[in-house]
Amino acid sequence: MPAHWMGAENIAFLIYPRFTALDMVGPHYMLTSLMGATTHVVAKTRDPVASDTGLVFTPSASFEDCPADLDILCVPGGTLGTLAAMEDDATLRFLKARGARAKFVTSVCTGSLLLGAAGLLEGYKATSHWMTKPLLPVFGAEPAPGRMVRDRNRITGGGVTAGIDFGLALVGALRDRTYAEGVQLLAEYAPEPPFDAGTPERAPAEVKAILDAMMADFIVQARRTGTAAFARAQAL
Repeated sequence: MPAHWMGAENIAFLIYPRFTALDMVGPHYMLTSLMGATTHVVAKTRDPVASDTGLVFTPSASFEDCPADLDILCVPGGTLGTLAAMEDDATLRFLKARGARAKFVTSVCTGSLLLGAAGLLEGYKATSHWMTKPLLPVFGAEPAPGRMVRDRNRITGGGVTAGIDFGLALVGALRDRTYAEGVQLLAEYAPEPPFDAGTPERAPAEVKAILDAMMADFIVQARRTGTAAFARAQAL
């Protein structure tokens, strides 16, 4: 085994009530394959946290006992849970403190809005879920094309399943291609979806119209909440 296949990374995944589980679980699977790494699932307290679909997770660390120096900080997204997290000053303080010192500051889906609210995307190119990507300028970020966007040490993934790609790509960057391909093969990650509606460009117009209408109020709320949180976080 090549010596560089063994590392010592400190990785933290933030979770909060009503986050989207796959946003975290996808990259968590990939990044926990890094031999020698230590992974923390961090929440405000060590009390169990329920995702937006009712899956319950037990944090391994609280904001207080999460290591100060992280190699990777990863923030999953959600809908109303993410907006509530933006309104929580303790969450914004945690992200500002750990994000200022982390080697890589990352997110999946609308987790980029939470990073943005904490002031961690100002002046960076980023992405988000396709519905919320236009909100990134609220936080001083520049929306950029791609399922995964890296700008210096900021890495943001698109909607939900993009977290799997982001995690695997980071494994390759931190080890090498052969290592990452082994992780991919072990996971048998070779997606062949039964439908071809996974992006707004390829989805039928009527399907996109349904989702646009369904999420219209959320987008309005997200812009209002994000704007207020970003302004408030400057003083935290």
